[in-house]
Amino acid sequence: MSLARRSLIEAAAARFGWRRAYGGTTQVDSLLSEQTETAYTGAADHAALATAKNTDALAVQPGVLDVRGRVLADVLYLEGVLTGARNRGLPPELIERLEDAVDHGHEMTVLLADTVRTTAAAHAAGH
Repeated sequence: MSLARRSLIEAAAARFGWRRAYGGTTQVDSLLSEQTETAYTGAADHAALATAKNTDALAVQPGVLDVRGRVLADVLYLEGVLTGARNRGLPPELIERLEDAVDHGHEMTVLLADTVRTTAAAHAAGH
């Protein structure tokens, strides 16, 4: 593939949030490290904003609802990936990891829903 074409594809991928597939574990590890570093770099800003903004139980609710919605959408997408992996007979180890991720994601949405309910209950109780 030409350099100009690759640059165009990489620019489109960056613009639309597409990820390319990496065949080597070194490349995957590098990408995972980059994702982690980016997340932790933004975490300080998130913590400062959350500390200033979340002054009572009800103020916490919109952020938790937002996260739950995004996690649920991602988990449902991941279920589709899992279904595709099963239908295509991909390696059992991959299917097991996907099943674990989907199960964990569903558990997380339940915990977040419980958190949202707790914010409402705490508000109703006057805490």
